Amino acid sequence: MSRVTIKEIARRCGVSQGAVSYALNNRPGVSEATRARVLRVAAELEWMPNRAARQLSAARSETFGLVLARSAQTLIEEPYFMGFVGGVESVLAEKSYALALQVVADLDEEVATYRKWSAERRVDGVIVVDLRVADPRIPVLRKLGLPAVLVGDPALADGLPCVWTDGTAAMNTALDHVASLGHGSIARIAGPPDFGDVFIRDQAFDLAASRLALSTITCHTDYSAAQGAAATHEALAATPRPTAIIYDNDIMAVAGLAVIQALDLRIPDDITLVAWDDSTLCRITHPTLTALSHNVVGYGAEVTHHLLALLAGAEPQPHLYSTPLLIIRESSARAAFP
Repeated sequence: MSRVTIKEIARRCGVSQGAVSYALNNRPGVSEATRARVLRVAAELEWMPNRAARQLSAARSETFGLVLARSAQTLIEEPYFMGFVGGVESVLAEKSYALALQVVADLDEEVATYRKWSAERRVDGVIVVDLRVADPRIPVLRKLGLPAVLVGDPALADGLPCVWTDGTAAMNTALDHVASLGHGSIARIAGPPDFGDVFIRDQAFDLAASRLALSTITCHTDYSAAQGAAATHEALAATPRPTAIIYDNDIMAVAGLAVIQALDLRIPDDITLVAWDDSTLCRITHPTLTALSHNVVGYGAEVTHHLLALLAGAEPQPHLYSTPLLIIRESSARAAFP
């Protein structure tokens, strides 16, 4: 079928093409009777707006960009990004916007993607995840003038607009929880040390451990199940053996649970486990996992709302979305020994 044009609608209605344009775009310049007739005929003909023409006239692509510098295997395993992208898409669908999603090997490729998108005017703005300490992407985005909302703490955003969750408060809550159960030796299975949110959690973990006089060990990983399992083995070989383990994501916690059970250790009798993010995985394991919970889908939606507001002229500013809540489940118990 050929595409229905405003010329055809104008012919059917007996009005000018300009009048049809005013009516379809809800602009003044036509009577209400004419507007109603144009809208009725457009609906009967199943007219749809020409997206390319709208983009050209508005000098916008009606597309947001998201680049993930993660291995494909990690993205397949980790529930977090599926939820986050789902939240982004839920908002974009309401606005008839598209999402350009690119998976790359490293930050150099990510920066190259931003340069290409900017040169080709492929996207109106970008969502930037996995912030680093002294992140090299920030000066590039500034130079390109590419609107961006960063997903991370203001301490990492260098003045660019950002949406964040309070990792410091959440880590304090997790350590206060295990300490209140009498656990004095704590392991943490963390993400990559160059990631800004991991760096912030590292600092919070060390300060809280000092405050509570805890013995601790931290093992950094790439967030994958394989490295989560390997790090769990490493932590359990430490002296003294930890009686509680805090994981930086849920997939590593589930992998760690399997390792612990294979060693004939009991959860929670021998070891208490706490996971970050609280996906469905935490609620279907046996035992179920205590977790620091926040609405990941809502997080993605909130970030997207802020990028839309930025394009509409809102003042760039940091926005605290949430502080993860501790949900206590079966993997928490009092320490069997001091």
